[in-house]
Amino acid sequence: MIEPLFWLALSLILVATSLIAVLVAAMPALQELARAARSAEKLFDTLSRELPPTLDAIRMTNLEINDLADDVSEGVKSADRIIRQVDRSIDGARKQAQTVQISTRSFFVGVKTAFKSFTRYRSPRRMTERMPPSSLHMLKLRERERETIRQDNRETDETYRIKDNYKDVSR
Repeated sequence: MIEPLFWLALSLILVATSLIAVLVAAMPALQELARAARSAEKLFDTLSRELPPTLDAIRMTNLEINDLADDVSEGVKSADRIIRQVDRSIDGARKQAQTVQISTRSFFVGVKTAFKSFTRYRSPRRMTERMPPSSLHMLKLRERERETIRQDNRETDETYRIKDNYKDVSR
């Protein structure tokens, strides 16, 4: 019977020795855990003091960036409106320039036509419209004489042509 008690005592001593060995080995790890816990506590304290102002600053920066983005967007829209207005103005100026060009051409064509009209030969018919009736009667008589002379000349020319054709056929 002694023997089972001996083995019980021996096993209790071995368990106690193992526990002491584990505690001795775990002591430095537990000390490091304690230091890490203190460092984490200090970090959390620092974060709790510093993080809210930093988050507020980040929030304010985000708001400022949004305001700047809105301002830039409005600036781009304004620039777009100005560019469209300039394009319309340029189109209007181009149309006005074309109108001026056409008007200038028309003016110069009119001046050229007027110059030709003033410097060209005037037919007797137009002059007759301005003549007194007595001179007009004399002018009409002269024109009739000229017309009869022209008709006589045409008849003579036609007879010569007919004779020339007759000669050409006989050859």
